[in-house]
Amino acid sequence: MDYFAAMKAFVHAVELGSFSKAAEAEGIKVSTVSRYVSALEADLGAALFNRSTRRLHLTEVGSCFYEHSARILASVADARLAATSLNEHPQGLLRLNLPTAFGRRHVVPHLREFLAAYPDISVDVTLEDELVDLIASGADLAIRIGALADSRLVAKRLAPHRRVLVASPAYLAQYARPATPRELERHKCLAFALQPKEAWYFRERGADTDNVVEVAVHGPFRTNNSEALLEAAMTDLGIGLLPTWLVGNAVGNGQLEILLPHWEALIAPGPERAIWGIYPPKKVVSPKVRSFLNFFQERFGRPPYWEQGIP
Repeated sequence: MDYFAAMKAFVHAVELGSFSKAAEAEGIKVSTVSRYVSALEADLGAALFNRSTRRLHLTEVGSCFYEHSARILASVADARLAATSLNEHPQGLLRLNLPTAFGRRHVVPHLREFLAAYPDISVDVTLEDELVDLIASGADLAIRIGALADSRLVAKRLAPHRRVLVASPAYLAQYARPATPRELERHKCLAFALQPKEAWYFRERGADTDNVVEVAVHGPFRTNNSEALLEAAMTDLGIGLLPTWLVGNAVGNGQLEILLPHWEALIAPGPERAIWGIYPPKKVVSPKVRSFLNFFQERFGRPPYWEQGIP
């Protein structure tokens, strides 16, 4: 007996309500469907259908076997769809939702190369810092930075997300360089308005992950825009706790200096922060989405290119 073929015929018979309709769906004879079902019953040692009525009624054994068989056939169909989709050509309109600063600095500059590699894809980019409902907005893909919250979505980690303490040489010439996190309480600290409280959190590199130091911070400037915080730090307003993807160039050209390099710094405690590509849950990821995720994960690098020169 071809067990897989027999299982398909049985499931079709249940779902379509008769052997004749199952035979039509499978493109085989009614007698073949009957023979398959009889062979399954012989193998299982129990009847799958009650034979006393004209309509097909499952026995208890038949109901159990149907539930498992339907799941197996669905999994096989999903596996085939996933495998064949790998050979599909990436094409069509790709709708992206990106954080403003990160999108301008680390996605848009690489789109020329991406579109050259995939000439049948076109891109519609929305830059905004408010979290939109990805499913309701119709976007194919979004980049999110930080800890993930929406469990309805599927995520792929594209790069780590780290923050570092930075200040300008002019600021450090005027104020003593902090030697410990606690000394930040006496400094002008530039606040990110979206952080949960006026505090920064520090963990000594290599130390127990539960050993976190909370430091209250205050300063003359507060904003909800990370690029404005960068500008404030470069114009000597104070110390900023900024993402490495934002400060890499400024550190590299000497406009900013790294402080407390032996400490990990966060604006909030909690789960892993990263740069994620997220998309609505589907059985198969479309080739255009998969090509974007793979391209940018490779382009960002491990470690990401913007962390060159940052300890």
